[in-house]
Amino acid sequence: MKGILGRQDFVGGVAVIAVAAFAWWLARGLPGGGASAMGPGTLPKGLAVLLGVLGALLALSSLFDAGLPLRRWSPRAPLLVLGALVVFGLAVRPLGLVVAGPLAIAVGAFASSEVRWKETIVFGVLMTAFCIGLFKFALGLPIPLAPWLLGY
Repeated sequence: MKGILGRQDFVGGVAVIAVAAFAWWLARGLPGGGASAMGPGTLPKGLAVLLGVLGALLALSSLFDAGLPLRRWSPRAPLLVLGALVVFGLAVRPLGLVVAGPLAIAVGAFASSEVRWKETIVFGVLMTAFCIGLFKFALGLPIPLAPWLLGY
């Protein structure tokens, strides 16, 4: 492909804008509220706008810099990242966050052929500990930690 449509930055920016538009569309029914009384739609809509602006900046930057050309890509990475999300969703209730977190990170690591497993394991353990501290203890969300060991 030649021209603007053959540049990675342009195609990536348009894809990010599409994701932002989809996120906005999903949040369209949520009330936004105002600055003093934010509603449940404020954060998703705000993040969608921020994502759309960043996508537009990425696409616009491709007009001034040729960048890398668009190449063929393998569906391996997107499918494995999506698979990591599905694995986490299926594993968090029966196995708990202690198992589901590192398991999802390990599945997502298979998306790259350049993965370093020692770093991935350390990252998985540290990220899971951070998520436990944030979601279970700081925010008090009812996420099971290890129902097979500690109960719900």
